[in-house]
Amino acid sequence: METTSTSPAYLKRSARYYAFAKGAQPWIYNFLLVIVCLFMALPILGTILTSVKRQVDVQRKPPLLLPCDTETRDFDVNACRFVLEGYDRVIDIKPNPDALFGFEMQGRMFSTYIPNTLLYAVSASLLVTLFAGMAGYALSRFNFRGRRALQLAILAITGVPLLTNLISLYQLGVALRKAFPGYEERIFLIIVYVGFGLPFSIWIVKAFFDTIPRELEEASFIDGCSPVQALFRIVAPLAAPGLTSAFLLSFVGVWNEFIAGYLLVSKNALKTAMFGLYDFIGQFVIGYQVLAAACILIALPVVILFLFARPVFFRAMVEGALKG
Repeated sequence: METTSTSPAYLKRSARYYAFAKGAQPWIYNFLLVIVCLFMALPILGTILTSVKRQVDVQRKPPLLLPCDTETRDFDVNACRFVLEGYDRVIDIKPNPDALFGFEMQGRMFSTYIPNTLLYAVSASLLVTLFAGMAGYALSRFNFRGRRALQLAILAITGVPLLTNLISLYQLGVALRKAFPGYEERIFLIIVYVGFGLPFSIWIVKAFFDTIPRELEEASFIDGCSPVQALFRIVAPLAAPGLTSAFLLSFVGVWNEFIAGYLLVSKNALKTAMFGLYDFIGQFVIGYQVLAAACILIALPVVILFLFARPVFFRAMVEGALKG
């Protein structure tokens, strides 16, 4: 007799298939996510392994993933040749009796380029967060003539890449350098970073201000708060995830930027870490272990920053997806 869709046997098989599919689906998704993450992590793993190899092992042909081979065996754990030659050349630690710990890092990456980048990234990100907070609050809470046109203009500016304006900015920097003897290139570069990071941050912060009920501010007005006090005491703490996201995105953008820091700053002593990486390419043409070590050391501060700010950043992503 033919099995129909309403027979007990068919329903039993359907229930078993549904239970199997429901139980296997998370495993399949997790397996696929693990495969994707492994593929994404392969370049990072390759860079880390290259940074701890000797130059002789880096230049091996054909290339070897792990420098653990011997004359008789392709892999021997006891024969692994991992060294810190690349990191030594990047950091360049020298003894100095006058230093705090008896030594100092004389490599230009740590003595010059990374401190400069840290100054630019922190200063620009703080200014972007402050201005984006004020502009986002105004666009979210006040209705004024031209508000929609202003929002569209800000959105349009976010699509303009920094590269298209570099020639004009370079000419402006040259003119300022000639007109003002005390012209400070670092301030000009920070202003450029703020200008290009601000439009997108305004939209991020505005979306979070839109999710905060106006009734909270109205209640604070009844309690005697002024609009400014309500902003800093009520609204800003609730919008902290959005403000933190704007800071982090701006920080990463400035930290990874190269071309503006290269063209708009004439003195090598004021250039960024990405220029220092480019400088290593010029100094050590075939020293890939040095280049890999410099890449790891440049990426490390951003990784540490995201590890500490991860809960707030993920909270901002979830709240923006649910409420935005």
